[in-house]
Amino acid sequence: MIKDRVVRILVGIVAAVIVFAAISEAQSIVAPVVFALFVIAIVWPLQKALQRYLPGVVAALATLLATLAVVGTIISLVVWGFARVGQWVFANASRFQALYGQAHDWLEGHGFVMASIITEHFDVRWLLLVFQDLSSRMQSLASFLIVTFVFVILGLLEVDIFKRQLAGLRTGTFGPFMLSAGADIGAKMQRYMLVRTLMSLATGLVVWGFTLASGMELATAWGVIAFSMNYIPFIGPFVATLLPTLFALVQFESWQSAAFVFVCLNVIQFLSGSYLEPRIAGKALAASPFMVLFAVFFWSFLWGVPGAFIGVPLLIAGLTLCAHHPASRPVADLFSGRAPQEETPAT
Repeated sequence: MIKDRVVRILVGIVAAVIVFAAISEAQSIVAPVVFALFVIAIVWPLQKALQRYLPGVVAALATLLATLAVVGTIISLVVWGFARVGQWVFANASRFQALYGQAHDWLEGHGFVMASIITEHFDVRWLLLVFQDLSSRMQSLASFLIVTFVFVILGLLEVDIFKRQLAGLRTGTFGPFMLSAGADIGAKMQRYMLVRTLMSLATGLVVWGFTLASGMELATAWGVIAFSMNYIPFIGPFVATLLPTLFALVQFESWQSAAFVFVCLNVIQFLSGSYLEPRIAGKALAASPFMVLFAVFFWSFLWGVPGAFIGVPLLIAGLTLCAHHPASRPVADLFSGRAPQEETPAT
């Protein structure tokens, strides 16, 4: 019995590795489909409302155009923010080089030989290459978005048909299970994006106000970057905190000022992501922080930046599916991040 169980576990692990390897290799096909399903789950209430007054095809096109406008605006803001930062780096390249020269002298004076070797070979063009690579990656999203929105428009036209087909299944419980789980997943995706958008807006405004009040240049760009990066848990806030800190060090030429900026930005990110957001989202979106971090890094490993964004929604969808089936409900409870409720003694 034990040997058979071990064999089944090993076979399951091997099968999972093969499946995820195939998903990684088929990213150009699978990722747009996954994102299309995610977008459909979010925008379906809008199309449902429009269908009361418009034909189905017109309602789907109107929903798609509204979605394209929102996504295009966010991407344009991201490109604009990083472009402004890249221009500032180019204009102040000598200041970056001087800063790293000072770091080289300090490290060498304190006996950090390996670190001084690294700083000695530092070239500010590395930063420029980073921003150029980031800009090219953002531009490459255009083809990805085109394929995704083709799936979105086709999916929006077939949601009602698919629901009727599931409801018409007369054998087994698959139809009712998928209808119930799908409705729950859709509601959670909508709530997740609503909360994430509100917190991103609040974070961007507060970061903009703080950087403006502290006298930092590019305050609007830092606010835009904080807003857009907040959609990616953990990684996004880290980038939105580290970049302004580095630039504050170059602008003010003071470690104390840079440390002050770093601490304040971390407080802002902590209050937004770890305090306010869980309370606004409520228990419906509860997930273990360990699993959230794992999902972000795991899917970013498979699909890059798109994977980092979609990792948490996929985790929420998986836990919701598990919660709707009695056999897998313990898995959802285990990774919910919530302590089990204590039973109240009978009186």
